[in-house]
This record gives sequence, structure tokens and C-alpha cells, in this order.
Amino acid sequence: MSRKPKFSIITVTFNAASVIAPTLQSILEQSYDNYEFLLIDGGSSDNTVELVRNSGIKIATLVSERDKGLYDAMNKGIAHATGDYLCFLNAGDSFHSGDTLEKMAAVAAEKEELPDILYGETAEVDDNRRFVRMRRLQAPEKLDWRSFRHGMLVCHQAFFARRDKAPMYDLNYRLSADVDWCIRVMKDSKDIVNTHIIVVDYLQNGLSLQHHRASLIERFRIMAKHYGLLPTILRHMWFVVRAVIIK
Repeated sequence: MSRKPKFSIITVTFNAASVIAPTLQSILEQSYDNYEFLLIDGGSSDNTVELVRNSGIKIATLVSERDKGLYDAMNKGIAHATGDYLCFLNAGDSFHSGDTLEKMAAVAAEKEELPDILYGETAEVDDNRRFVRMRRLQAPEKLDWRSFRHGMLVCHQAFFARRDKAPMYDLNYRLSADVDWCIRVMKDSKDIVNTHIIVVDYLQNGLSLQHHRASLIERFRIMAKHYGLLPTILRHMWFVVRAVIIK
């Protein structure tokens, strides 16, 4: 049995005062205490940082300064993290339940050594935190780097990578660097474990949704880089058919 893992919860913010309260509350409610919380703020002009400071959460790292965007901020989080696993919990998103980290830790502890990746499911919620649906692309029973040929089958927030396996995000991608990052992590990983846990409640207003077309173009570039141009073109033709069938 492996040791009790430490989670580095990294929250990246910029003027997030209107959505961050549920995120902070879900961290406070965790029954598992072996975690650190890192806030990487882009120099907010609202009271985001004040809300975090007054939340009651013990803050391991708080950075508030201008950055080059979301993934630059995430890189700062990686640089400051000291935990076994990286957990990116965006402002507006929240852990699904008060025992989420405890459950994730229990799955990890079943192994002789800490798995390289822990992953699970994602529920989508609206602005009022009401359940909308489970994420359309469900986590596969088995996952490896080739799995993302079929789309980003695991939500970034439900994908916990061991810190010693995690590269920095590629800042050449502005909207979908998380897809590239997850693939690169999986390429360097052998033990990838499906926890069968609903890990996160995902707020349906993310950056990539706001810039949907540009995000899809970027994802295409990423998939072509990892899986080849022609196979990616053929697969995207199937994505279009799949979207029509699901509707």
C-alpha cells in the first residue's frame, strides 16, 4: 500500500469574485486534509484575492500579478506546487462532494506505488449550481495517450497527474493547451487509474466555450501533432457525424 498522497489544488483566477465562492466552499468542505491550496491570480481588479484570503482556507501560495494568460498562470502553479498530485480547480468549478479528495486518495493508496494519473467523471452545473448533465464525453474504462484521438475524454479538472510526471503547458496554445498537456503527461505515464468517482462539478462558461471555434481549431492542431494529419482529418469527419447523431 502506498503512502497518503498530498494534493496540490491550483486555482487560477482573474476577476473571478462572482464565481469563486462555490470553489472555495468545496475546498473547505473536504474531509481529507493532506492538500495545499495555491491561488494564482492575474492581478484582479475586483475583490477575488480578498475573498480567498478571508475564506478560511490555509493558503500555501498566493500570487497576484499580470500574466500571459491562463496557461502561463497554470505554469506558475506547477512551479510552486509541492504535492504528489496536481489538481487544477478553476474558479467556478468545485469538487463534487466533501469526500472527493478522500476517495481519490483511497484509490491511490490501494497501489504499491502512487499511480501516475488518477482520473474520473465530471458533472456539468449551471450558474445556480444546479446539475445539468454528466459530461457528454464520459471517461473511458481504460485510458492512455491514444485515447484522446477520440476527443478529450476526461475533463482537465478530473485528471490528477503526479507532479513528477507533469511538464509545463505549451504557451503556443492559448485555448486548448490542457489537451496537449494531458496527452504529454499520458505519454510519460504507465499506471493510469480510473477512480470511477465523480470528481468535479464543471461550470458551463469556460474560456474555451467562450471562444469555441478558435478552441476547436487549436485542438485540431494538437491532435494532428500527436496523431498525424490524415488520421485527424478522418476522425474529425466522424466527430461531425457523432455530434449530429447525439443531437
